[in-house]
Amino acid sequence: MLRSVKELSGLNILANDGEIGNVYEFYFDDQNWTIRYLVVKTGNWLSNKQVLISPAAIGKPEWDKKRLPVNLTKEQIENSPDISTDKPVSRQNEIDLVNYYNWPMYWDFEMGMAVTPGAAYLTQKPLIEQMNNPDTPSGKEKEQDEKKQEEKKGDPHLRSSREVNTYKIQSTDREIGYLKDFIVDDNTWIIRYIVVDTGSWISSGRKVLVSPHWIEKINWNESKVHIALSSDSIKNSPEYNPSETLGREYEEILYEHYGLPKYWL
Repeated sequence: MLRSVKELSGLNILANDGEIGNVYEFYFDDQNWTIRYLVVKTGNWLSNKQVLISPAAIGKPEWDKKRLPVNLTKEQIENSPDISTDKPVSRQNEIDLVNYYNWPMYWDFEMGMAVTPGAAYLTQKPLIEQMNNPDTPSGKEKEQDEKKQEEKKGDPHLRSSREVNTYKIQSTDREIGYLKDFIVDDNTWIIRYIVVDTGSWISSGRKVLVSPHWIEKINWNESKVHIALSSDSIKNSPEYNPSETLGREYEEILYEHYGLPKYWL
């Protein structure tokens, strides 16, 4: 089912032996547009420590009780690797997490594919790079050294949902509003849409949905998302109402308006 990130934020996280805290924000992959981690604030139970939890550990959401069950114990979370969410999450941080929890890796440099529960398998690093390197000791040492350096750096494609909130939205011909929210499939944890608040551009301040597939580029330095759609087409697109359930009927109308391929076909 499609849910907004704002709707997911604040949900109680229920471990196998009790509640552990609340969802604070999300880290998503800006290449594959998939939620990679939930950032959970543990509150007084763990001195307000913030921990990362993979969607691989999440069970069926209990929306009526406003909580997300996770297949973890409080002891596991308490003893999990200490990762500062105030700094970029490095690949080494992620390796420590998946090794500790025995989670599946959503990346796989050996096979060249990304792995995430329910999501598509997408190429992360071309194997052609390995094929072009001679199989010599010096070549292997260079590759290992580059891999170590990469693991120390923050993942350049791992982004905070709070970081990009309020980014400006640029159509092909003008600025049309700002990023207000995300719409996520709570089964696959794929981001299906960004919510655009048109602000004062349209007097009513209506909200519209844009698929990540329609994003041309993101200028991180300017905090701006460039959409490959005209301002007129966005202005006349079906309005999104956050108080209503987002279903396939609305999606059909949305995609037919833009005349673009539907992701579910």
